[in-house]
Amino acid sequence: MTPAINAAKKAKIPYTVHEYVHDPACASYGLEAAEKLDIDPSRVFKTLVADLGGELVVAVIPVAAMLSMKLLAKAAGAKKAAMADKTLVERSTGYVLGGVSPLGQKKRLRTFLDESALAHPAILCSAGRRGLEIELAPQDLCRLTSGRTANLIS
Repeated sequence: MTPAINAAKKAKIPYTVHEYVHDPACASYGLEAAEKLDIDPSRVFKTLVADLGGELVVAVIPVAAMLSMKLLAKAAGAKKAAMADKTLVERSTGYVLGGVSPLGQKKRLRTFLDESALAHPAILCSAGRRGLEIELAPQDLCRLTSGRTANLIS
């Protein structure tokens, strides 16, 4: 059990956990998950943490997409956004890079889910460690993280 799975369980939402053997040589954790689980990459989302100039926020986007810092800053009402420092990410979320989940973080960060997630009845995101994914409805993910949807990819 991870804090992410515990959060879904405690909220009594429907979810499925998918596990695979992570290859440390793999460059993209999200694309590896899609491939090893044989799931359309448009349904597999990665969790990125950005810094808005002192405030860390979470962006959850499709694994094959690139996060637009301008769109994230706009969605968050900030002037600019940049990827957060690895040490800050791990300290504030309680997860290691490649296993950061939007659920069950040590410190709840404002969360933004790319609106493309709403095209799917269920999406997958990290369940809190490399090689572990949680599948849930995007609406449940937003509810559990107090997140909101926005266009985050250009």
